[in-house]
Amino acid sequence: MNIEIIVNTVKPYLWGIGAIVGGYVIGLIIHAVTWRLYTKFSKHSETNFFKLLNQKWYKPTRYLLVSIIIYVALKQVYDNTPALFADISLYMISFCLLVSVIVSAIKLIYVIEETILHHYEVDVKDNLRARQVHTQVKILRRIAIVFIIILAVGGFALSFETFRKLGTGILASAGIIGLVIGFAAQKILGNLLAGIQIAITQPIRLDDVVIVENEWGRIEEITLTYVVVRIWDLRRLVLPISYFIEKPFQNWTRISADILGTVYLYLDYTVSVDKIRQKLKDILQNSVD
Repeated sequence: MNIEIIVNTVKPYLWGIGAIVGGYVIGLIIHAVTWRLYTKFSKHSETNFFKLLNQKWYKPTRYLLVSIIIYVALKQVYDNTPALFADISLYMISFCLLVSVIVSAIKLIYVIEETILHHYEVDVKDNLRARQVHTQVKILRRIAIVFIIILAVGGFALSFETFRKLGTGILASAGIIGLVIGFAAQKILGNLLAGIQIAITQPIRLDDVVIVENEWGRIEEITLTYVVVRIWDLRRLVLPISYFIEKPFQNWTRISADILGTVYLYLDYTVSVDKIRQKLKDILQNSVD
């Protein structure tokens, strides 16, 4: 009698457990077969994009495919599974699916970035065009990642009834709450818009020689919120990205990668100018281009 009760109690859960285990195994098998075929294709491809995708997209797509198949399997047995168990399982799988989508999308963005930057080497003499592309791609990559995370998290939150009601309440009182949120997010949105403006207009680029706050240095890093300037004595000057939109500064390599500087020689009045000129010519002739 006790065994029958236990069997009857456990039996409804077996549908859900079977869907999870079966979906997991089927997902791994499908992904393994698919990825083996893709690996053979990428090895014969001359495009760097497919090779990078083969390196960086294996784990994210495996988790993504497994999550999708488990989610579909749970939906199929939803009516035969206890409601609480089915709902909790679906929400957990939905969360795993969300994380998989975010990671897969971010990895894809990094692959696209590396593919583009592969054609633009910065370690060359005339690297102006390369620095333009590096700056634009890196800033746009950061912006894209932020938007992907916001959209994915927002979409997942709206799948809950509580958050949908909260969203409706916020829209109903959009006036006051909008002002509060707008004031609180003013700096964040300002920096984000400044980052987009810098990516398009490019008043600064990576490795540009600049003078800011009476300091000479090179642009080392550009993020969505701040810019790092490497000072000549290896100190780092960190400035908000809006600084380069709102305040004047000097950019010595805005048009060309060549730098024109001034050298002062403090000499005695009796020094031969011709010998100094000849020494300068010797130094220039022996210098590496």
